[in-house]
Amino acid sequence: MSVQPSRAMVLAAGFGLRMRPLTDNKPKPLVRVAGKPLLDHVLDRLAEAGVTEAVVNVHYLPDQIIDHVVSRTAPKVIISDERDMVLGTGGAVVKALPLLGDAPFYHLNADTLWIDGVRPNLARLADAFDPARMDILLLMAPTAGSIGYAGKGDFAMAPDGSLRKRKENEVTPFVYAGVAIMSPAIFADAPRGEFSLTKMFDEVAEQGRLFGLRLDGTWMHVGTPDAVAAAERAYLASVA
Repeated sequence: MSVQPSRAMVLAAGFGLRMRPLTDNKPKPLVRVAGKPLLDHVLDRLAEAGVTEAVVNVHYLPDQIIDHVVSRTAPKVIISDERDMVLGTGGAVVKALPLLGDAPFYHLNADTLWIDGVRPNLARLADAFDPARMDILLLMAPTAGSIGYAGKGDFAMAPDGSLRKRKENEVTPFVYAGVAIMSPAIFADAPRGEFSLTKMFDEVAEQGRLFGLRLDGTWMHVGTPDAVAAAERAYLASVA
């Protein structure tokens, strides 16, 4: 049983410290790659996937993002204003829950960028999400072949898609690509205030309801100014 999310949350509140000096006077989601702000890459993908409303949270230089999306209609952008608070990636979702509704929703980092394979990854994610078996489905990028990523990975993935978190000093083959589908019900007992979304990943994994889907295509980790140039080269080559 698949789902078709009509709503999404996009995390856009971070300071983008590793992206300085590009983020000294501009929020990271508005840094351009291949002529388009990172945030627009994400919102365009959501529109193509049939999402009608996207909640975007803001904290650092919030007015720039608010002004940028004010006229957008596909998807319609609803701002979750966090300028006077620090909520972390988990607390941000809890604050936005009244705007997200009761159905599973897409969840994306504003700075995630990928090149689709044969079929759009958001559509693949929706088809693969089974609410009877899973509460969170993460899009997983193979560490080998990803652009701009040099870490040890985040998860090991079993043949059925179930995920196991990387142990200390272990190297795992998959990294979370910053794209997911989540059931809002998992946040019913979540704390209010600041906390990381990894807390929810861990709790859902303990219940055997955290799954992954291998990304089809190429994922680009745009974390530093140098990574912007590498991502641009890959993106422009894909559309040439």
